[in-house]
Amino acid sequence: MMDTLPPCPNCASTYTYEVDALLTCPECGHEWSADMSGSDEEVIRDAVGNILADGDTVTVIKDLKVKGSSSVVKVGTKVRGIRLVGGDHDIDCKVPGIGQMGLKSQFVKKVND
Repeated sequence: MMDTLPPCPNCASTYTYEVDALLTCPECGHEWSADMSGSDEEVIRDAVGNILADGDTVTVIKDLKVKGSSSVVKVGTKVRGIRLVGGDHDIDCKVPGIGQMGLKSQFVKKVND
């Protein structure tokens, strides 16, 4: 049975097991869906778990200090037309009043226009 299950995408452990519809890794505790295990595309989610896409509108959920400046991106700032990129700061956008910058998806929430 263990031969047919894929390794953990988080730590590459071969000791994965199935719990209901999810696959679980006992070494790192990572859980993932069995039908997503073959997908090479990484899904970027916001702070509450909504899937983000290029062109979405998001709001900032926490005051964020701008590195190298005394400016602050305030809670509730609406950012339109985001672009998803790889890396630590996975959103490129133009913040009103601040300019072009990168944001982490864990500090934004998707807005349904």
